[in-house]
Amino acid sequence: MIAHPIPYRGRFAPSPTGPLHFGSLVAATGSFLEARSRGGEWLLRIEDVDAPRCSAAAADDILRTLDAFGFAWDGEVVWQSRRDAAYAAALDRLRKAGRVFPCACTRRELADSAIAPDGAAIYPGTCRDGLPPGRGARAWRLRVGDARIAFDDAIQGRIESDLARDAGDFVLLRADGLHAYQLAVVVDDAEAGITDVVRGADLLTSTARQIYLQQCLGLPTPAYAHLPVAVNTAGEKLSKQTRAHALDVAQPVPDLSAALAFLGQRPPPELAAATVPELWRWAVASWRLDRVPRGPAPGPVA
Repeated sequence: MIAHPIPYRGRFAPSPTGPLHFGSLVAATGSFLEARSRGGEWLLRIEDVDAPRCSAAAADDILRTLDAFGFAWDGEVVWQSRRDAAYAAALDRLRKAGRVFPCACTRRELADSAIAPDGAAIYPGTCRDGLPPGRGARAWRLRVGDARIAFDDAIQGRIESDLARDAGDFVLLRADGLHAYQLAVVVDDAEAGITDVVRGADLLTSTARQIYLQQCLGLPTPAYAHLPVAVNTAGEKLSKQTRAHALDVAQPVPDLSAALAFLGQRPPPELAAATVPELWRWAVASWRLDRVPRGPAPGPVA
């Protein structure tokens, strides 16, 4: 019997904390083109699990912007805020397997901990062997033990991580009762059958944690490709916090062309006067992942 390859299925998963900006467009463009150029599906997930930071207005704006820029997704939009039961079930499986533990530590108590590459505090293991006397659980953490994760990123190359050194036991259920990003992403990708994750290199430090969590839950691991991240002239990642400009839905072609150029695709000058569908037809036919610059940030964006 001939084994048939699993059909490609990618996704774009913005958080509705503000309007889409050029950095968002780079991530959406790269993931969309890799999926379409390989004859695959491209799904859309709104990552609004962090409810206090998200808004319905921002989510609506994201959908309108993607539509104006010619992105066509497959199937229904998935909303993390509606999937709490799936995350709770996954956490319960981990509890029964003894892979998670309750933690009473506050942020203030962890303030003197070592700092991980992504700027977060590395958990020192305070509650790993039991809660301190008189303290109640505030969060639940995944035990990482001596786990070492290695994977081959299609753009960034070989990535290796010692989880105890780089992250420590990380939170799956927050003190405010919300499920953490790492758990939600892993559960959602598995349920959607995502085969390939193409996203910004700002999330590269999360990937080893997500792979380990996939292993703990017995879930498949997608292939990963982390795109360079657009930064401003101060070297800061474009984001709401760094006051990145919202995309102009009235004139999508210039920003789309700039995103393609940023990703090493170099659209020809005559496409400057193209329509959105014409630009996408060229982009899908011409897309080459091996032209994408390696490295987290190839240079500032004006």
